[in-house]
Amino acid sequence: MLEKLPHAVGEVLRGFKPGLERTIYYGRDMEGVPETLAVCSDAFPDSGVLPERYTEDGEGLSPPLGWSGAPPETASFAIVIEDADSPTPAPLVHAIVWNLHGHENALPEGALPSDAEPGDDSAMGKNSYFEAEYLPPDPPPGHGPHRYLFQVYALSEPLQFDGHPGRGKLIEAMRGRVIARGLTTGTYERP
Repeated sequence: MLEKLPHAVGEVLRGFKPGLERTIYYGRDMEGVPETLAVCSDAFPDSGVLPERYTEDGEGLSPPLGWSGAPPETASFAIVIEDADSPTPAPLVHAIVWNLHGHENALPEGALPSDAEPGDDSAMGKNSYFEAEYLPPDPPPGHGPHRYLFQVYALSEPLQFDGHPGRGKLIEAMRGRVIARGLTTGTYERP
């Protein structure tokens, strides 16, 4: 959708970004939570470029993701994917997944429902477009590189929601329940 935005508009908006400090991972609610989860993807190295396959310019599939180092008392996991460099006041949410079982440690490629890969959205929260699915990266041309934070949170108990929570409801529900966290970052840019 944003690929049709004129390059000049992207350049004008280049300095307008929420930044890392506005993401859930670096926010006040996560201060003091141990960063003991090792998060990685077989599709890209940490701080490396996301392959086009996982973006709006490609197939739009969710990339594979794995994690380790969860405390033994982990009851469930939540995953949030945010764009720290979107031209929006708050980071753009690309996916929210909640109540992954505490023994799980990976999501395969295409595991999250999206336009490219319909599937079960029962454990999905709403992305910034109010859809319970994976929103592939779609940065404006000329806006510069965007950092996509793939955040994993180990929780002391499962979360309870009626329907599909948004970012604010997820943060509220996780408060006091996050016992470990970790992330990996992928970048993507449209020249």
